Amino acid sequence: MLEKIREGSQGIVAKTILVLVILSFAFAGVSSYLGSNTGVPAAVVNGDEIGANELEQAFQNERSRIEQQLGEMFTALAADDSYMNGIKQGVLDRLIADKLIDQAANKLGLRVSDEQIKKAIIEEPAFQTDGQFDNERYLAVLRQLGYQTTSFRNMMRVDMTRRQLLNALVGSEFVLDGEAKQLAEVQGQTRDIRYLVVDSTPFLSTVSVADEEAQSYYDANVSQYLSPEKVSLEYVELNVADMAKSSETSDEEVKTYYQENKAQYQTAEKRLAAHIFVAATDDDSADKAKADAIETKLTAGEDFADVAKADSDDQLSAQQGGKLDWFEQGVMDPAFDEALFGLQKDQVSSIVKSEFGYHIIKLLDLQASQATAFENVKAKIVAQLQEKKALDVFYSLQTKLADTSYEIPDTLAETAQAVNAKVQSTQLFSRDDVPAKFNNPEFIKAAFSDQVLASGLNSDVIELAPNHVVVIRMKKHQTAGVMSFDEVKAGIVERLKQDKANDGARDKAAEYMAQLKAGNDTLTGASLTTLAKLGRFNQDIDQAITNKAFKIAAPAENSVTIDTAALATGYAVIVVDKVNKAEGINDNLINTLKQRIAPQYSEADYRAVVASLKADAEIEYPVAD
Repeated sequence: MLEKIREGSQGIVAKTILVLVILSFAFAGVSSYLGSNTGVPAAVVNGDEIGANELEQAFQNERSRIEQQLGEMFTALAADDSYMNGIKQGVLDRLIADKLIDQAANKLGLRVSDEQIKKAIIEEPAFQTDGQFDNERYLAVLRQLGYQTTSFRNMMRVDMTRRQLLNALVGSEFVLDGEAKQLAEVQGQTRDIRYLVVDSTPFLSTVSVADEEAQSYYDANVSQYLSPEKVSLEYVELNVADMAKSSETSDEEVKTYYQENKAQYQTAEKRLAAHIFVAATDDDSADKAKADAIETKLTAGEDFADVAKADSDDQLSAQQGGKLDWFEQGVMDPAFDEALFGLQKDQVSSIVKSEFGYHIIKLLDLQASQATAFENVKAKIVAQLQEKKALDVFYSLQTKLADTSYEIPDTLAETAQAVNAKVQSTQLFSRDDVPAKFNNPEFIKAAFSDQVLASGLNSDVIELAPNHVVVIRMKKHQTAGVMSFDEVKAGIVERLKQDKANDGARDKAAEYMAQLKAGNDTLTGASLTTLAKLGRFNQDIDQAITNKAFKIAAPAENSVTIDTAALATGYAVIVVDKVNKAEGINDNLINTLKQRIAPQYSEADYRAVVASLKADAEIEYPVAD
């Protein structure tokens, strides 16, 4: 509803309409209010149906929202059916939550009167003109969006009733100053530490993994080795770039094209300009008087460069006697440009006014337009002619490709023959390792579509890029399953070797920790790195070290605490010398944290209530016969 009203009122509704729709209603759509549902419902919540059309409308709204947010990235995600099914399930969960909230509000006897609805409509800016309710505008917006006044009021009644409950729920949450202060003290705390990293790499050469160990690991963790769905395809391809390479062009054709299009190969005339500039101020008459005075000096015979150095407001060019740069026509301000290209060499213009101020312009030099030699552009013309010829052929073949692959859908042999191409094939690939040539969302979607996999038919024509199309069909389909031990053995062996090497590093770290606890600050063959005032969100050292440093208990006075932390490739010994209190805690920080925490509390309350309502609800998911 939000999106439709926002579009229908041409941007007038931006904020206040949000009052009418709380939390997930923005994703739910309005189809449930506009007509009755038919067919098998998507869900039944305590006897109340959520229609399939209502779910579909809400899903399309959510899809549009995500697409707007992610842009081109969404196209690739949308090609994955499992991803989109996850989105749809999330939408259904929100609709169920909405239904539960509505039922709870009704059970509590919450009501919205006709007067309240009327007042909300009158106060809605979307329906106002010059700050006053405009009934004609109200009706026009509803007509534009396809609403009847009765259905719209019913929709508002549901929204506002739901809002009563949700306001009582999430609007009553608050954060105490003490809570925010405590969080600020915890987050702002720093620690003085010393640490030592024991790398596991040296231990790799001392460990080995038997086949039995690898097999045992595989058997215990077989769920980690699921093979994704894969497909191998046959395809017929048309690509203008490839077709152009075989297009023939004669020297006569190339020369004729050059002569007929010689204007395309002319270098533009360039002019070297200088100017004396009077920058615009709030007093235009004073600016003009200054420009007139400069012009008088030049008329009296004073040197242009000397006057520029003395009087020009463009200090950079003034140092060069007013000299600017070479310009092609159409680059500078229109007034400046017209004056410059109306001058003869060494001629000085009259005063020219631009949006920046006043100019007196001098043409220092010019480079006349010249034709580029034929030999210098021959290769470019050949490529253009080849592409043009290839395009003419491509368009006719593309039609044949589409027609033949559709009319004979169970093979590509006739299609290839019709377009004078050959049937090619790919290796097996999954959605995540598509060959680079075909890494296109539409291609991926077609490759794993029911049309290609389930029905075994040729695909529609797929555009990989401009003037580059392909038709595909399944050659081999490998469903998702478990990879064999032989396929993953090498990886398992490497993992187990790393685990054993890490164990060696852990044992060495334990030795160092024992020495430190015994009071031996000088370690054999190693030294500790000191780091003062380590912050909780420090990114300069391994995050595992930081995390463990803040989990270790604070040391007693004149003492330290010591522990180890597992790293990706090794272990670390960590010594906490001191815990430092947070600095810079003030009222602004506390208020900021309160504003950040309160919505989190409200969201947690909302989720808890929905979870409680679900636990007590009877929710069914009917399946069509």
